[in-house]
Amino acid sequence: MIDQDVLSSDFPTYLRTIADFTNHELIPTEPEMVDNGAVPERILDRMAALGLFGISIPRAYGGLEWTMEQQVRLTFEFTRASCVYRSRFSTVIGLCSQAVLDHGTEQQRLEVLPAMAAGELVTAFALTEEEAGSDAAHLRTTAIRDGADYVLDGSKRYITNAAWADAFLTFARTDPDEPGAAGISALLVDARSPGVSTALPRYMNGHAEAPVGEIQFRGVRVPAGQLLGGVEGRGLAMALRGINHARLHVAATCVGQATRVLEETTAHVNDREQFGGPLADLGVVRSTLGESYAELEAGRALVIECARTFDRGQIPRHRIAAAKLYCSEVASRVADRCVQLLGGAGIVGPHPVPRMWRDVRALRIYEGSSPIHQRNLGRAMVEQVAADGTLPDTFRAP
Repeated sequence: MIDQDVLSSDFPTYLRTIADFTNHELIPTEPEMVDNGAVPERILDRMAALGLFGISIPRAYGGLEWTMEQQVRLTFEFTRASCVYRSRFSTVIGLCSQAVLDHGTEQQRLEVLPAMAAGELVTAFALTEEEAGSDAAHLRTTAIRDGADYVLDGSKRYITNAAWADAFLTFARTDPDEPGAAGISALLVDARSPGVSTALPRYMNGHAEAPVGEIQFRGVRVPAGQLLGGVEGRGLAMALRGINHARLHVAATCVGQATRVLEETTAHVNDREQFGGPLADLGVVRSTLGESYAELEAGRALVIECARTFDRGQIPRHRIAAAKLYCSEVASRVADRCVQLLGGAGIVGPHPVPRMWRDVRALRIYEGSSPIHQRNLGRAMVEQVAADGTLPDTFRAP
């Protein structure tokens, strides 16, 4: 349940509250989280009480309804701590809640959004399959109508929060005879339904404390009233709002992670003595830090500009893709440089930077891999310049 004082906060007050939470609770708890292999329950309870599960959900449904610019500024703050913390509520604030908000019936919104906002209903976005990741239109999971229910069969993989979710926003083929996206629908599936099972991987390269998982659906009966929006065949279109929202949040996460990595590394080189003085006195070290800072700030500016456009009522999907591509590549480059600057401490011992180096690598794959974004952006450029001579999402004076 969200604390009432939080619900009545203005944004500057709330932002300071989250910054303090990050500095005094999230970051100090990282060693415990790593040792135990999971986010402590008391931290999850605090995140719920502080409203982090509801930052994007309207107040009419129990959330905080911050603007997109406010959401990314908050993300810059709480992702200075391990991005594992964010993963536990990321699927609620972006992928799932926004799809329900934009495309669900009012009854569906009232049933799930208040519980999502309070952190009482954790949802997972069940789209990816073994042979349908970037090529989601060719998923094979089926949901066949049988009287008052759909019967769901298939499997999903690499699903964030699969093991902890109370419900899955599941994408399945309701018309097996309709190829591509046209035959796909979205259903809200209770994770406790008979025939649902989940499994976690034995190993994760990063994000080890919040691993992605697999979901199996075997003859799962889903009431027809759980068909999102009450219409078939629009599943992938319904996913796009949540995906664009999530991509911008991932870009903001990369900014937060790179900020922490640079802070930790700069402190290290200030303290580390080499060649008769602080490591920070070496020109190559300062050049590396300076280049990293410039790239970080370019990413921050791009994310904020995308968010402001979003708040003006447009969804600049190409710029959002560019922001996700650029910021995830920058975060990975910055982390790699910083591991190098740490030397032995970058590969031996408990320093947070190498752990974050492993974590940010995954962000170049989550919400669309870098090669997919490069290809799609290039295709959009070629097509739009051929059509009207302008680049995608280029806003010019009238």
